[in-house]
Amino acid sequence: MFDAIAGRYDFLNHVLSAGRDKRWRARAIRELNLPAAAHVVDLCTGTGDFAIAAADASAGAEIVGVDFAGAMLAIGREKVRARSLTDRVALVRGDATRIPVRDEWADAATIGFGIRNVAQPETALAELARVLKPGGRLAILELGEPLIPGVRSAYNWYFRQVLPRLGRLVSHHNSAYSYLPASVAQFPRPSDFVAIISSQGFSGVRAVPLTFGIVYLYVAIRSQPVV
Repeated sequence: MFDAIAGRYDFLNHVLSAGRDKRWRARAIRELNLPAAAHVVDLCTGTGDFAIAAADASAGAEIVGVDFAGAMLAIGREKVRARSLTDRVALVRGDATRIPVRDEWADAATIGFGIRNVAQPETALAELARVLKPGGRLAILELGEPLIPGVRSAYNWYFRQVLPRLGRLVSHHNSAYSYLPASVAQFPRPSDFVAIISSQGFSGVRAVPLTFGIVYLYVAIRSQPVV
């Protein structure tokens, strides 16, 4: 499915979020407090926007982006080449539950709107804990539901009725943008997902609502090993 919509994916992200997707990623990157020459893993990297944002935020940073979808990665690699970042950003095809990075390599890790697409999210989070250094930071962006009742009703109507039709019209894919609201509806509530993250080797986990709760930013710290 993601390979099929790869060519329109970025355009639809920007349009359907009214351009706020860039702001959400920027906020997440700020939460990471990346040092110079940071090592970053971007899981479910898609077309590489989060990975590129991390490279921009840390001089000399090295980023490994991992995704299943080959067509998405191909577009991401074109972006990386256009930005002359090929020596700093590597986008590789791989499994979120078996990240191709050695133990404690990363200073930080990110996931942008991808964790709900992982069949075993707990395993992916445990893998992120493995590749992060103790004290390393994790930032996850994921879709949610607005907190204000009137806004929630209007948004749910748009999200369930309008967005699938717009997505189908632009992407020429019959099910991709019907899958989106369905997958969000099945995703754990923020408090439950905080508990899931905490159970996989992370501490200080926070769920920060962005844009009235349309999106949640989950921030966590890789726990220190028990001595």
